[in-house]
Amino acid sequence: MTTRGSGGEYLMFLGKFLRNPRNVGSVMPSSQALAREMARAVPVDPAAVVVELGPGTGALTRQVIAVLAPGEKFLAIDIDPEFCDSLRSRWPHIDFQCGSAADLPAMLESRGWPAVNHVLSGLPFASLPAAISRAILAAVAQSLAPGGTFSTFQYVHAYATPPAVKFRKQMAADFGPVRSRRLVLKNFPPAYVLTWKK
Repeated sequence: MTTRGSGGEYLMFLGKFLRNPRNVGSVMPSSQALAREMARAVPVDPAAVVVELGPGTGALTRQVIAVLAPGEKFLAIDIDPEFCDSLRSRWPHIDFQCGSAADLPAMLESRGWPAVNHVLSGLPFASLPAAISRAILAAVAQSLAPGGTFSTFQYVHAYATPPAVKFRKQMAADFGPVRSRRLVLKNFPPAYVLTWKK
């Protein structure tokens, strides 16, 4: 996802939503306010490993890069080749992987990274097929180090819908109750940022 400063990026995002709304999840990219709130949970530690799921056109990626400590490992994973190519052209020094977030354990193994300290996700879990959502959450649970954290967001208007509630119940079963819930009003639509700790 991206900020709204680039018309080309916004049109690419909108086009992908119209073609596949279950995978993109919103007609609007994330605002800077939502991206900054998500990035607040990133550990600023040269020894830490941070993973972003579903960077899209890069709104959250930009904020993560801004807070990373020198030498901190960062991997961003997107399943869309066009998004991946765009991200690589903008940030050639960042490790972008084009593929499924469900393959996170194998991606870590190929890099020699034992575990992840923090995962941020812009994936629309409430609209993804249930089997894909379960596979991604299982990969996250397998990859997080003890004490590691996972942050995502849910839109306020959809927060009480059955798919959103089901996602939070699954997270509670895997990680325990949500550790923090922060409301971001300066986003369209407004969203809750949710964080769990393993």
